[in-house]
Amino acid sequence: MTKNVLKLIPVLAVAFASFFAYEAVSKAADIGEANQSIYGQNVYIFDDSMADSEIQNIIDQKYAEMEDGDAGAEFTDKRVTFLFKPGQYEIDIKVGFYTTVAGLGKNPDDVQITASFNVDAQWADGNGTRNFWRSVENFSVVSDSDSKWAVSQAAPMRRMHFNGNLLLWDLTSSYQAGWVSGGYLADSKIDGQVSAASQQQYFSRNNSYGSWSNSVWNTVLVGDENPPSNVAPYPDETWTIIEKTPVVNGKPYLYVDNNGEYRLFIPDLQENSKGVSWENGDTPGHSLSMNDFYIADPSDSAATINAELDQGKHLIFTPGVYHVDEPIEVNNPDTIVYGFGYPTLVAENNVTAMKVADVDGVEITGLLFDAGSDSEKLLEVGPENSSADHANNPTTLHDVFFRVGGSHAGKAETSVEINSDDVIVDHFWVWRADHGDGVGWNVNTAANGLVVNGDDVTAYGLFVEHYQEYQTLWNGENGRVYFYQNEIPYDVPNQESWMAPTGHNGYAAYKVADSVTSHELWGAGSYSYFRDADVDLYSSFEAPNNQGIHMNHLTTVWLNGTAGSEITHVINGLGDSVYDNGDHMVANITTFNGTDNPPQNPDDGEEGVLDRTGWIATTSVANGEPIEHLLDGNMATRWSSGTAMTPGQSITIDMKASKTFDQIVMDSTGSDNDYARGYEVYVSNDGSNWGSPVATGTGSTAKITVSFAEQTARYVKVVQTGSESSWWSITEFYVVNESGDSGPGQDEGPLDRTAWTATSSETSGDVIENMLDGNMATRWSSGTPMAPGQFFIVDMKASKTFSEIVMDSTGSNNDYARGYEVYVSNDGTNWGSPVATGTGNSAELRVTFAEQSARYLKVVQTESASSWWSITEFNVVGVQ
Repeated sequence: MTKNVLKLIPVLAVAFASFFAYEAVSKAADIGEANQSIYGQNVYIFDDSMADSEIQNIIDQKYAEMEDGDAGAEFTDKRVTFLFKPGQYEIDIKVGFYTTVAGLGKNPDDVQITASFNVDAQWADGNGTRNFWRSVENFSVVSDSDSKWAVSQAAPMRRMHFNGNLLLWDLTSSYQAGWVSGGYLADSKIDGQVSAASQQQYFSRNNSYGSWSNSVWNTVLVGDENPPSNVAPYPDETWTIIEKTPVVNGKPYLYVDNNGEYRLFIPDLQENSKGVSWENGDTPGHSLSMNDFYIADPSDSAATINAELDQGKHLIFTPGVYHVDEPIEVNNPDTIVYGFGYPTLVAENNVTAMKVADVDGVEITGLLFDAGSDSEKLLEVGPENSSADHANNPTTLHDVFFRVGGSHAGKAETSVEINSDDVIVDHFWVWRADHGDGVGWNVNTAANGLVVNGDDVTAYGLFVEHYQEYQTLWNGENGRVYFYQNEIPYDVPNQESWMAPTGHNGYAAYKVADSVTSHELWGAGSYSYFRDADVDLYSSFEAPNNQGIHMNHLTTVWLNGTAGSEITHVINGLGDSVYDNGDHMVANITTFNGTDNPPQNPDDGEEGVLDRTGWIATTSVANGEPIEHLLDGNMATRWSSGTAMTPGQSITIDMKASKTFDQIVMDSTGSDNDYARGYEVYVSNDGSNWGSPVATGTGSTAKITVSFAEQTARYVKVVQTGSESSWWSITEFYVVNESGDSGPGQDEGPLDRTAWTATSSETSGDVIENMLDGNMATRWSSGTPMAPGQFFIVDMKASKTFSEIVMDSTGSNNDYARGYEVYVSNDGTNWGSPVATGTGNSAELRVTFAEQSARYLKVVQTESASSWWSITEFNVVGVQ
């Protein structure tokens, strides 16, 4: 009672001062007046003269309707928004589906919640991976308990202030951290710790916090104050930290001014910003009166809305579902289209729900576009072939979401197409539904989620999931994306129906067009759950090998799926396969830089470079990234010492046979400052006796080429002789025979297989000829589980000299021979004893043995496994 009496005096004063205002702040005599404003009955506006208990009753009632996704809330048509005028409220904040909670102060601390803020996932036993479509902004939480925001996609938190800790996860009934798949946080201040725990990925922009705890697969922090420091290099820790936000304008927000008028504040465009916009005073910008807006409700037709836009009005969509039977046309520059409470635009009659002209300064905020019948697009930003320059006043899209299926059957070829230049995307979730109503491979059809044709487009917090072709297709120049999250479609019925135009298995989740010369991606994850079939995706990311292409911190994850399914590579055929929940669940690429990447087999790309097949590397310092990386042919990985350079550190290369050479190359490109400051090069035939160095010197560039008198040896050792605070890193290490004198016994490489034939004891639809056809998209397979005694025979048609065979099961990575015996013969009948035996443990099995001369080869399976035995390509390595 005291609270209400004390607050009555200033409220009455404001009421008298604003008698002629458009919509005055006044004492609400009855809680029933809370949803009687200009914004309609789905919007409750609370004033702190109202009893906290009555406010709590309304929030609890709506939460009960909107909490449980399994009880229908996930795809309900209900929408609700709670707006709090400046003041203090001793209430518990809960936020269900399609709910927005926002303060109406000029700054977050103008509205204080003093009980609790608890947005959990208990309706799903702590699993928050379906806690979608809800938002909070522009108020503070002053509480003795931790605050919780256990949400996933399409659930932005903006302009918030917490006096304590913020948990981004929830507990299960077994007291484990439940999975969550968020999320987006911007322009907020957390005085304590942000605890991410089990959040699979998260995007944070222009925030301030005491600390941030944990990163699972992909956490991107852009322009944050006090981001984690002294973190291990990617992928040992999965942070991507960008010091400043290159260019952004904050999302518009409603507030009540000193005259009691509702206004919409429009933040200014900011460049190279860091931290929250309001910490040292008001956010820079300007505001608009409600008199400048047409306030739409779901009963309005598209024609009515367009007539208001033609008159120069800005537009507010209040909460509800709008059935749009003709495009909403945004043609005037600087138009604000503002939605709150998840107003949903359903595209009927095959139309594009909204079209934006190629004009300056449009802002679209807080809308959910939903496919109705069969649209070519749901949102078009700029007509095709747009070309105007908007660098000084770009169009910005804040918290805009797209859905095909889930609430009902719908189709859309492309969900959003951006044709204008300089557009800023500030949080998208573009989703082809994997569950709900109207879902199926041939039901909610949708080729592309996002297509970008405009130049100089920048995106923050981009989530695109389950589309049937290229999920994100980037055709414009100078694109920049900070954070990308993706899931591959769950419902691919078979491999034949999901093949890219390149002939590769599946469509990349993120495709940069071959014509693009400049593009940046920072922090991206693509995950698979091939629920319905054993299918593969060749690479989650594709980008041209053009200078100016920079793809950073990429990860692929096999969440679950049909046995045998996989993501084969991370980007452009580079990176490991993911196909189980054990050691092959996650793969990473640190950096892909166009033109810096040599061919997959660099030995074939440079004259004199020795074939590194079968080579092994060791190091005296194993604190950093694996030593194997400097021999893997992948410029996106590296070996690093993990500690500062000091004299005596060394790497040793075992070439497995004596080689003749006169040069080594240590290439640190990608970690350009990590080259050896000083070095000694030694050679040895036994790996123990090294003698004097054959070369010494100092490094000065990322790529160090060391030449010396011709040597014949099996081992090469490089010893660091300099000191430097940087780590010693090598991306790729080569041994070169510049003179061309190969010396005795050198590997010739894979033999020419022309006219070779093969037979096998087991047959299937994957014929034996496939292992000799030079096509990595075909394979031979046994068609039955592996069992001892299975075999195949290769007839080379003439006697060959060789010392190695290669059985490559790439593409069917789990189908390698579990055990093998290798036999040779000159007549195909008399085989003698095996020349090699062993067990397999990887998709590519290389079997070396004493030099043989023979026409026939036979490989016999010696172990059992439930998988088929499959070989994509079989090669024999000759000896000169």
